Amino acid sequence: MRKERYTFEDLVKIMETLRSPEGCPWDRKQTHESLLPYLIEEAYEVVDAVRKGDDAELKEELGDLLLQVVFHSQIAKERGAFTVEDVVDSIARKLIYRHPHVFSGKEGIETAEDVNREWEKLKEKEGKRRESLMDGVPESMPALERAYKLQKRAAKVGFDWSDFRGIKEKMVEELQEIEQELHTGNRDKLREEVGDLLFMAVNLARFLGIHPEVALREANDKFERRFRYMEEVARKEGKELKELSLEQMERLWEQAKRELK
Repeated sequence: MRKERYTFEDLVKIMETLRSPEGCPWDRKQTHESLLPYLIEEAYEVVDAVRKGDDAELKEELGDLLLQVVFHSQIAKERGAFTVEDVVDSIARKLIYRHPHVFSGKEGIETAEDVNREWEKLKEKEGKRRESLMDGVPESMPALERAYKLQKRAAKVGFDWSDFRGIKEKMVEELQEIEQELHTGNRDKLREEVGDLLFMAVNLARFLGIHPEVALREANDKFERRFRYMEEVARKEGKELKELSLEQMERLWEQAKRELK
């Protein structure tokens, strides 16, 4: 099936072939459940490509993510549930329906806030009105992102901190409770208190208008750069970090902070 350029329809046919009796044993073996780790991994790799600003990598990773959509759709087709064409039709209809100001000439929708209000009205019309503001936040969402979403929902009705000082005092309180549990040796309670502190850290970021996932990613990247710098300097001196004392490593860390702004 060699071609100069392939289309979306070609991709669908390739997946059908891979899943056929004459196809690939690995592909035939996969299920919706077994593919979940790959779906999540591909989504994160798209995020990384965007953050790097690498168009070639982004193109490749978007292709890998698209493959997951086609793969799941093919499995569903074999079950008689739906096809990839149904998936495309469904999202196209949803986009048109939820943008009446674009496709139906509806007036009075000028800002992003107007759009959000219109979406809520349409969801209510569709019978998707939430019984709770907490509805619709997936339990499978990464914990950091889920905490952020839950807190944003609660803040919509005014259940929020009035100022920074209150959040600061609560974080100090959580640290004190962690210290108390360290003395009891109760690991379950300790885990609970650490969770409360992490939840408050997310709350702090949200209150300040900072997305915690973005902030933590940047902190991760900064830590990695500095640690790699430490390894590089140590190796230039003919040593590995594990051969250094903590004091020596701390000096390298301070050097990395000065060199890598």
